[in-house]
Amino acid sequence: MAQLDMEKYLDIDEDKILGQLSEHELDLLDFELAEMDPENALLPAGLRQRDQTKKNPTGPYDRDQLLGYLEKEAMEAEDREDLIPFTGEKRGKPFVAKERVMTQFEKDAEVILEPELEEALRNATDAEMCDIAAILGMYKLMSNKQYYDALGSGVIMNKEGINSVVKPDSYEYKPFPDEPPNQTDVEDTLTKIKSNDTGLVEVNLNNMKDIPIPMLKELVKAMQQNTQVKSLSLAATCSNDPVAHALAEMLKVNSTLKSLNIESNFISGAAMLTIIKAMKENSTVTELKIDNQRHQLGDATEMEIAKMLEQNKVILRFGYHFMQQGPRARAAIAITKNNDLLRQQRRR
Repeated sequence: MAQLDMEKYLDIDEDKILGQLSEHELDLLDFELAEMDPENALLPAGLRQRDQTKKNPTGPYDRDQLLGYLEKEAMEAEDREDLIPFTGEKRGKPFVAKERVMTQFEKDAEVILEPELEEALRNATDAEMCDIAAILGMYKLMSNKQYYDALGSGVIMNKEGINSVVKPDSYEYKPFPDEPPNQTDVEDTLTKIKSNDTGLVEVNLNNMKDIPIPMLKELVKAMQQNTQVKSLSLAATCSNDPVAHALAEMLKVNSTLKSLNIESNFISGAAMLTIIKAMKENSTVTELKIDNQRHQLGDATEMEIAKMLEQNKVILRFGYHFMQQGPRARAAIAITKNNDLLRQQRRR
């Protein structure tokens, strides 16, 4: 039945029907048939919304005149009166924060220092606190310029205090400053890593900028099965994101490495985040240096770094200059707590 009803429309003369429509009806038909795409922000306004203006134009478009008219209208518009005027009276109950109960994990992680050490820290000057921070490798308490000046002179340059806000320097990538040109035979080192040579305990490829990225990835991949190397330093080797992803996979399985240095490279914040997440599964690396990358890591990555350091109870030295004070303070507390725990374990 429905099919028979539809067949009567097959022989309709559209031209005849259109010829019988009035001008107003043709305008309405054109309005309904216009193709619009309101979700596409790249299209001009005329193709995203139908023109509903019925007023005839009074003249050519004048932007300055329009802005002046809008500003005049805004200045002359009366302010809306508040339904309930503010009298300064305080209403409702004041907010009282609930007392937070510490978890057993937090209680176990608390460090109680001996009375003489508590007194020494309480009376320490800012310069002495910065010296302690530098000894622990907490470069986040100094700006980049102060840190690199300190490397050259051997004197801590932070004179602004332990609680000072880190002032942003003009972010400039600097070459790794504290080592001479490296003459290490990379191919021979790679062979020894693959063969698990017992004589190879430290791998230092710092400042070797001509190492191909595929070879760096192969070297890092070989470290997954190596049980002899305890220190791996790839500072200023032009390592990039693919190398960072390989390092993350290595950190998940390697249980021998104690120190990793990847400062002064080209690792982005997203790739560095994979390394930070991998460190949550690593329980042997006690020293990690990631500072002075070509690109800033970003606030989200810094927050993940601070969270990782709070969860990791093994890292004793961490080299990175935080740009945000919040993650910087959290990281400083975490590193100090790890060192205090180690000191207490040694005393036992």
